[in-house]
Amino acid sequence: MAKSASLSLRRLPSVDQVLRTRAAMNAVNRFGRPAVVAAVRGTLAAARADGMMADAADQVVAAVLRQLEAQQQPNLRPVFNLTGTVLHTNLGRALLADAAIEAARTAMGNAVALEFDLGGGRRGDRDDLVHDLLCELTGAEDATVVNNNAAAVLLVLNTLAKGREAIVSRGELIEIGGAFRLPEIMSRSGARLVEVGTTNRTHKKDYIGAAGPKTGLILKVHASNYRIEGFTKEVDARELAPLARERKVPLVHDLGSGTLVDLRRFGLAHEPTVKEAVAGGADLVTFSGDKLLGGPQAGFIVGRKELIARLKSNPMKRALRIDKIRLAALEATLRLYRDPDRLAERLPTLRLLARPKKEIAAVAARLLPIVAQKIGGAFTVTVAECTSQIGSGALPLEALPSVGLAIRPSAARASGRALSALSATLRQLPVPVVGRIADNALILDLRCLDDEKGFIANLVALNLAEKPNGPA
Repeated sequence: MAKSASLSLRRLPSVDQVLRTRAAMNAVNRFGRPAVVAAVRGTLAAARADGMMADAADQVVAAVLRQLEAQQQPNLRPVFNLTGTVLHTNLGRALLADAAIEAARTAMGNAVALEFDLGGGRRGDRDDLVHDLLCELTGAEDATVVNNNAAAVLLVLNTLAKGREAIVSRGELIEIGGAFRLPEIMSRSGARLVEVGTTNRTHKKDYIGAAGPKTGLILKVHASNYRIEGFTKEVDARELAPLARERKVPLVHDLGSGTLVDLRRFGLAHEPTVKEAVAGGADLVTFSGDKLLGGPQAGFIVGRKELIARLKSNPMKRALRIDKIRLAALEATLRLYRDPDRLAERLPTLRLLARPKKEIAAVAARLLPIVAQKIGGAFTVTVAECTSQIGSGALPLEALPSVGLAIRPSAARASGRALSALSATLRQLPVPVVGRIADNALILDLRCLDDEKGFIANLVALNLAEKPNGPA
């Protein structure tokens, strides 16, 4: 037996023999010599350790190519978002408009006037690229932009309330994605948190009692990612504005998701707009760029000119600034809001949120026989009504009627394992398909499926129909 193993190992080609093959030379042209040599050595070492036979160098090259091609795949890959969550935080939130993508591409490939005043020939301010648009669309005196909304809140607190008190309702001490909590952000900013009211009820008298000589600001947090219902009471920002003016402290309104248009025109529930928050008396308003606004990740701060000037003079502002690529995409996105009548056509986020159920149902009917054939007899596939959601904390109670494909195991026994295995198999496709498991079925909500032909072509790699028991 030992002699047989020794003979097998002798038949393994040398590194040099493998590298002299035409396939290996082609691989060097594609992947570079260091990567190919390392892969060849690794493949031969693994074969030697496992006692595997490889009679020809071509066999080794084939294994090397599979390894290198797998390594060449980007980690950040496109997926088909069939979860039913339009603004899915884990899947990148908003899809950018064509105009924003083109603007970002131009900024990536060219030198641009990022912080350069072309008229005066001297250094400029990158905020100027979106300043006028933000003021026009929100009614604010001034505006600035940072990396995201959490950064916006952090900058405001650090600038206006470091070493001082920030008053906020206990019912508004939110936790956002990734277990980041507002009290922790406030602590990092150097502000001292003063909670007022109770979890479900806060009155104006609570703010009046807490405001004093050590108060740095009053913070109003819009409950964009949760709702408290029943025996509740909160104080509207319009009621807090006179109190803030009387006590000579800023009123900061964190809108969270934030929207620049009334969503009711698109058949959705009303969400307070930034313009409404500014008109309501807030001295500063913060909101996100990559949620309901439909742009790239960013955090906006709009409001009184003297307060924005203080924010921009804080050294932390430089640490939180955004790059030319996102600024280009933001400017292009904001310009779309100048034509609200065509906004849903041009902005993917609003188009998907407002997509008619009838249109989605037609997609489901077309895909049903194709998916059923590819899935095979181990599962049944049906068209099913389902419910989409906006996601990213926006309008958490807003349910969007939708249609999808419900995939259920033909055998009820071990259905949970079968669905998990099928879900994992779909995620291994060239373009991973991400659905959700609910009601003993894998639901593929089709609201966000734009590329129907691409989805069908992607299913070519699915071979479940050949496996009578479904996924291994």
